[in-house]
Amino acid sequence: MMYPLVRELAADGIPVAVTCRVLNIARQPYYRWLANPVTVAELTSAYRANALFDAHRDDPEFGYRFLLDEAADAGQAMAARTAWKICSQQGWWSAFGKKRGRNGKKAGPPVHDDLVQRNFTATGPNRLWLADITEHRTREGKLYLCAIKDAYSNRIVGYSINSRMKSRIAVAALDNAVARRNAEGADVAGCVLHTDRGSQFRSRKLVHQLNRHHMTGSMGRVGAAGDNAAMESFFSLLQKNVLNRRTWETREDLRIAIVTWIERTYHRRRRQDALGRLTPVEYELIMTPTASQAA
Repeated sequence: MMYPLVRELAADGIPVAVTCRVLNIARQPYYRWLANPVTVAELTSAYRANALFDAHRDDPEFGYRFLLDEAADAGQAMAARTAWKICSQQGWWSAFGKKRGRNGKKAGPPVHDDLVQRNFTATGPNRLWLADITEHRTREGKLYLCAIKDAYSNRIVGYSINSRMKSRIAVAALDNAVARRNAEGADVAGCVLHTDRGSQFRSRKLVHQLNRHHMTGSMGRVGAAGDNAAMESFFSLLQKNVLNRRTWETREDLRIAIVTWIERTYHRRRRQDALGRLTPVEYELIMTPTASQAA
């Protein structure tokens, strides 16, 4: 645009009429621009770019279509082509969409140190929680489960089920776990939440909630399944007892089946050798008072 040049020359004492005549541009459009240098279209584009960038920063795994949905939720709706153009210009691609380096996708940096070192034991409740996410298909599409297990009793203290694997599924699971423990009169301050390096667990939203609840984060290594083996064992049970039992028509059918199995069977009927042949609920009821007195 020539208008900024005209403004700069006018500041140096050169009349606007002279500059416009030399540059062969009209004066009236220049004065309209001078009264409002940023156009409505430019301002709208900036707001859209900000919304897409915030969504990309929270969930680097999302492609432009998912970022488009997030921007719409933030009040910046736009066409898919517009979102693609902005993301393309800025290089905001999904972490899975393009190879990074020789060996493909590069894992994101951890936001917490590994405080567990594969020692999945706890001397009391709410001292070590383990979290992970699993998925399963239905005829409607995938359903995702984020579960949080207390390493002391193997109880699933919180979970969240959603049709999309975004950072909010981890935040919802954490909030659910904290609310449940608070309702039981327990304090979760100082509890360690151990996860893998998935983007949902590295998001600013989850880190903020951990700080809000006065909890500490912990993360395992990249590609090391053993660093969160205790959660993998729970998901294996869920896979055998619920997910793979039949073909699921709807997400709601599967959601109800998951919740029913966790609350009715896993918590209250399935006895575990590691708990002295007690269920997770029985173990907490029997052992927690003893642990409190010993402390």
